[in-house]
Formats: sequence, structure tokens, C-alpha cells
Amino acid sequence: MRNALQDQLLKAGLVNDKQIKKAGVEKRKEIQQKQGNKALAAVEEEHRQKALRAQAEKAEKDRQLNLQRNEAAEQKAIAAQIKQLIETHRLPKGDDETAYNFTDGGKVKTLRVSAAVRDQIIRGVLAVAKQAEQYELVSAEVAAKIRARNADYLIVDYSLPQTPGAEEEDDPYAKYQVPDDLIW
Repeated sequence: MRNALQDQLLKAGLVNDKQIKKAGVEKRKEIQQKQGNKALAAVEEEHRQKALRAQAEKAEKDRQLNLQRNEAAEQKAIAAQIKQLIETHRLPKGDDETAYNFTDGGKVKTLRVSAAVRDQIIRGVLAVAKQAEQYELVSAEVAAKIRARNADYLIVDYSLPQTPGAEEEDDPYAKYQVPDDLIW
């Protein structure tokens, strides 16, 4: 399909039929190329956006992984510090004549100590700390250092001041007297 200008140029003899067809083909190619470039540019932009999103997701995942690794390393360092505190400051249990009972994880455990050591535990001078599957005695000062790092390692620690009002209000057996011969 020719336009009016092409017809006039053909009648004037300035161009021939072959040149008109060639110009039409070139024009169509140029239009297709422009449209193709637009589509190609849109596809490239989409790929670039996907790559940016993937890179951002990877960076976030790496950041989370590094954060978890740092937390695990910090917990491991704290556990090593507590282990060293317990090993270097553990105290002798005495002559194993008296059983001291306490709970650990809902189970009643027994530690054989002397009567003097048992009294010191009850008064809060000594505390019972757990190291692996063993229970060790440490002083109240060392117990405070352990508590500052991770209180889960302290099984029995009476060195903290107890709030008298809270325990008395909640205890339904407070009005009953505990017998002197009951040892717990």
C-alpha cells in the first residue's frame, strides 16, 4: 500500500517500484526493531529487578546466618567462662555425712555434704552450680558472676534477698509450723 507521496514520486520518474518496496521493507524493519528493542529493554529490566531482589534476599539470608553464628559463638564463650569459673572456684563438699536434697529440672537430686556446708548452702553463703552432669559448690560471689552470665547453671542459690511479702501471700501453709526434725 502506497501513500500519496510515493505515487507522486513514481509518476514523476524520480523513483521506481523496486526502490519504493525497498524503502517500505526498511521502514517495517526499523519499526520492528524499535518495538523489539522496547520489548528487549522491558525483559532486561525485569531480569535486572529479579537479580536485585535475589541479591537483597541473599544479603538478608547471609546477615541472619551471621547473626545466628555470632549468637552461637557468644553462648559457647559464656559456657566456657562459666565452666572455668566453676572449675577454678569450686569448694570441697565436706565429709559426706549429710544428704542435701534439691530439685533440678523437676527431679529431686541429692548431694552428700557435711552439716556445716549444708548450713552454709541454706544461709546463702554457698550455692550449688551444675557443670555437665555434676553438681559443684561455689561461693556466693562466684554464684553472682555465674548469674550475671547465665543463671541456668545455678541450681541452688539462696544468696539473693527474698521478698518476704510475695512468698507469705502465696503460701497457703504459712500458718502451719514446720517441725524441727524435718530435713529437706
